[in-house]
Amino acid sequence: MFTNPDYLKTDQYRDSSNLDARAAIHQRFSTNPYGWFHWVFDLLAKLPENARILELGCGPGYLWKECAQRIPAAWNITLSDLSPGMVDAAWRNLVVIGRNFKFEQMDAQEIPYPDETFDAVIANHMLYHVPDRRKALSEIKRVLKADGRLFAATVGDKHLKEIGAYLTRATMKDNLPRFADPFLIENGLEQLQAYFPHVELSRYEDNLRVTEVEPILAYVRSGIRAAYFSEEEFAKIEKELRAQLKRDGEIFITKDSGMFLARK
Repeated sequence: MFTNPDYLKTDQYRDSSNLDARAAIHQRFSTNPYGWFHWVFDLLAKLPENARILELGCGPGYLWKECAQRIPAAWNITLSDLSPGMVDAAWRNLVVIGRNFKFEQMDAQEIPYPDETFDAVIANHMLYHVPDRRKALSEIKRVLKADGRLFAATVGDKHLKEIGAYLTRATMKDNLPRFADPFLIENGLEQLQAYFPHVELSRYEDNLRVTEVEPILAYVRSGIRAAYFSEEEFAKIEKELRAQLKRDGEIFITKDSGMFLARK
């Protein structure tokens, strides 16, 4: 399911509602006040003033909406996603900021642009959804200019580990679906080095300190694995969360995210 394009387009990412539910918990309860998107933009800010940029898997355009005032006037930005619903959500979020973005439905495995078109390609928490990642990385390398850069964000294996533990305890299922061929902080370097000679990792320091149960439940229900749970199992998760919140006054959840910068 994690890499099934039909499921991703027609169910999980048919619109922005699932991503919005997951984004909300980070926006409200992250311990790092700077914010993920501004941190990402700090890395992008080193690009040329007239950079041509392609974002793959842009989702609802959160990055550009959050950092609208920081976008250089001469950047040429194409936002793409496998899901037409996400492309529509990005357009709706960004049409109001008065920038001339280009929006396209696109498969990262078949990028419809000539060789050496872009100064930068952004893949923000999306490469683990690509069925043939080798093909996608080959395509990204092809469309990057000679000195182009790939910005590939992902998570570590321990990211949100406490949520995974709640699910396992409530369901007694220790075989819940995971990425079959993961792209994580722990193995992303090796995968990228097969295509790019220069790769470095920057980590974003953050965690969650959640003071309400409902945002965690909304996060769980929005995820791909939610289809495997009964309402009785969701009730068990809620009961454990409420007990912990009453006992500790907060629910601590580990975050582990980072950005690979790969140079052609």
